[in-house]
Amino acid sequence: MEWDAHVRLLDPRVDVIFKRIFGSERNKDVLLAFLNSTFREAGESPLTEIVLLNPYTEPDSPNDKQSIMDIKAKTAKGELLNIEMQLFNPYHMEKRTLFYWSEMYYHQIPKGGNYNTLKKCVTINILNYSTLPNDRYHSVFHLREDRTGVPLLDDIEIHIIELTKLNEHAAELEEGGLVNWLLFLKGVDKSNWEVLTMKEPMLKKAMDTLEFLSQDRAARMAYDARMKALSDEKSRIEGAKTETSKEIAVRLLNRGVDLQTVSEATGLSMEEVKLLRQ
Repeated sequence: MEWDAHVRLLDPRVDVIFKRIFGSERNKDVLLAFLNSTFREAGESPLTEIVLLNPYTEPDSPNDKQSIMDIKAKTAKGELLNIEMQLFNPYHMEKRTLFYWSEMYYHQIPKGGNYNTLKKCVTINILNYSTLPNDRYHSVFHLREDRTGVPLLDDIEIHIIELTKLNEHAAELEEGGLVNWLLFLKGVDKSNWEVLTMKEPMLKKAMDTLEFLSQDRAARMAYDARMKALSDEKSRIEGAKTETSKEIAVRLLNRGVDLQTVSEATGLSMEEVKLLRQ
């Protein structure tokens, strides 16, 4: 299919598109290349092969829901991987990440099974927002002793990738590696695609897949439906957060705390706080 210059590219950060690019059997080599660029940057050995545990499958109709949008895979050593793209902040991301990591670790063996058979589990969260108090776009966490850095064991590994922190690294276009994949995901101008693929050739297949999906009617329908669902969920979470902030503000006001302090503590505007006082 030739690319129609008038067609708007879909956003690869939307999980339904992200999973079709990286989580389908036909694009398993794309996922492997992305993972290896991630692990190389973290100073780890590359993978030779992976098995997809929940590959993307074509829905029977455009109305079918693809509810599980993370990507689960297993390495040749039996280690488990979970890759997830988060377009909007679901809040409590750190606790949510640890919960899903522990679920992956826990379900490897039946209750009372041999703990010795538990394999390393790796979570990779790609975020379209900033959450960590640092300026790194790629942060890697392990379980280590506070003062000496001695590892307890290597079974837990969590990667947090924050696309919002990439701006200062845009000059690294020519260096290859993970930043090329992330710039593609972030939506770098199509005129830069050729430069990105020079050091990361497998990106070409990811780009071809995105172009195909952008011109596919069923894919666009699924994309639009998913965007609406994500937007509704974001509004619901924001609404719940605002309600909580108002409840806290009322309690503070009832205790005689001044308006400015209540505003700063809750994130509500002075006007909102004044209305609550009335």
